[in-house]
Amino acid sequence: MIRVAYDTNVLISAAIFPRSVPDQVLGLARTGAVILFTSQFILDEFRRVLEDKFGLDRDRADFMVDHVRSLAQIVSPPISIGIIQAKDSDNRILECAVEARAHYLVTGDRKHILPLGEFRGIQILSPSDFLQIFQQ
Repeated sequence: MIRVAYDTNVLISAAIFPRSVPDQVLGLARTGAVILFTSQFILDEFRRVLEDKFGLDRDRADFMVDHVRSLAQIVSPPISIGIIQAKDSDNRILECAVEARAHYLVTGDRKHILPLGEFRGIQILSPSDFLQIFQQ
């Protein structure tokens, strides 16, 4: 079974834009086509962005976070990665993927994470590139 971690930006896009490519990617976890892993950091960041940037009230944000939590296995990375100097929070995403022993990390972060291409054996793909794997 394919093990995958989704960056917070994928979860945000899936929540805000139904039927978008990120929502279809999240749908792979809903149908059991992939095993999704996340961390408390990612869930907290997801909630914070939904509330602060998109103005969702606490109850709606909690509902969305709980939905993702129901689809995912939670990991608690004991490791600390510091490869991305420009934005330390992106390292928390890498830590989740490493701790999950993910095959893929799916992200929309074209500035810091996607350019890595691969990290410790984990392929880093955009949502559209990841979805293409399942459409072949």
